[in-house]
Amino acid sequence: MANLYERTDIYDLLEDEDRYNGVKKHWEAVLDGKEIRTFYDVSIGTGNLTLPLLDLGVKVYGSDLSGEMLDACGKKAAARGREIGLRQCDFRRLTEKPAVQREAERRDENTSVPFPEKFDCVASTGNSLPYVTNEEVIQVLAQMDALVAPGGSLYYDMRNWDKILRDRRRFYLYNPVFRDDTRINLMQVWDYHTDDSMTFHLLYTFEKENRIFGKEQFEEHYFPVRRELLLDKIKEMGYRDIRLLCHPAYVTDMDAGEADWYCVIAGKKQGSCA
Repeated sequence: MANLYERTDIYDLLEDEDRYNGVKKHWEAVLDGKEIRTFYDVSIGTGNLTLPLLDLGVKVYGSDLSGEMLDACGKKAAARGREIGLRQCDFRRLTEKPAVQREAERRDENTSVPFPEKFDCVASTGNSLPYVTNEEVIQVLAQMDALVAPGGSLYYDMRNWDKILRDRRRFYLYNPVFRDDTRINLMQVWDYHTDDSMTFHLLYTFEKENRIFGKEQFEEHYFPVRRELLLDKIKEMGYRDIRLLCHPAYVTDMDAGEADWYCVIAGKKQGSCA
């Protein structure tokens, strides 16, 4: 089965300027009243959920496991005349030095660390945490915490897995998108496995003149993670002012616990040490 994260042309098909502005509005609601100048997304992908922060005067850094996604992210930032710091990294190894830096140090060469040592906000966007097991997610949160500056924030957004496991729906439909004379449809089919993991089957269809002329199919494997597991870990790490919000955060007429997607932002105490 093809890997969606090697097909940025497909991954970004549903993106447009309206969605970009909607994400910017989301961040305005999330960051309201917070002093966040540096932001590190440990699962930045092609930047759809992070690049709008640049318009808010935030210095953005990002990493991702996929080099293809990072290339697309860098090109998007450049197209908007913006700079962004990027590196390829597994978010389970956030606190390890990049290989190029380790090699330079071995040769006693001068090398500049591409990212600041600490950030005002460290985030994981795009429902990325459930790609690894629940045990690994807890370890990822601890590594993210190690990179949050005292008084900074930790953030993540994801699907509402509690709701998914409760309702056990099989089909998830997106509104169609139109590109010139082509209609693009995306449907997901969800399989529930006995080991408590899930497979999402993503089917894209392309229509013109009421006829389907193309299809693309992908699979994603997830490990559903309960909301309380993550919140308990954040509290254990000493975070305060923990806010559970709908995603997007400007939606205020719905209980975040019933939304399809939600986000959490939490504050680290001044003087906290990783």
